[in-house]
Amino acid sequence: MTQAAAEALASKVKSIIRDVPDFPKKGIVFKDITPVLADHAAFSETIGHIAAQFKGAGITKVLGIEARGFLLAAPIALELGAGLVPVRKKGKLPYKTVSESYALEYGTDTLEMHADAVKPGEKVLIVDDVLATGGTAAAVCALVEKIGGKVAGISMLIELEFLQGRAKLPGRTIHSLIKY
Repeated sequence: MTQAAAEALASKVKSIIRDVPDFPKKGIVFKDITPVLADHAAFSETIGHIAAQFKGAGITKVLGIEARGFLLAAPIALELGAGLVPVRKKGKLPYKTVSESYALEYGTDTLEMHADAVKPGEKVLIVDDVLATGGTAAAVCALVEKIGGKVAGISMLIELEFLQGRAKLPGRTIHSLIKY
């Protein structure tokens, strides 16, 4: 896809994303991607564009971060011919897990994935809907590397640049279609 085509797609998708003021708390404008998911053409083009950024990178697993990351990661995994790995909040997976805690604005949270989901040396792509402060993505990178996987890239549909999430992901290959 040419740069002009990518910019046109970003503009199209941005126009479909719904702003929800004061969600999940007052003062936050939530970027709702569900209208994009409901628009077959926009969703299909978005998935194709994201997958194309990582074609030929040897990706064997695509990790989707709970919950909206699952919706993007599954079709991207299919496009790349890779397996899908869900990364969930603590206590949600049924088998042996590895976990990583990370700081939130007020407190901490923990993410988990199955201990056998990524084999040593496998190249993974981490997918979520939004890159905000970078804490979640950094925790998932740590999870992957804890069990010997290699993070080949991170892809987010939306990047909130003003929160400087990339600063927590130095040296990482990061792709985002839309930037605010």
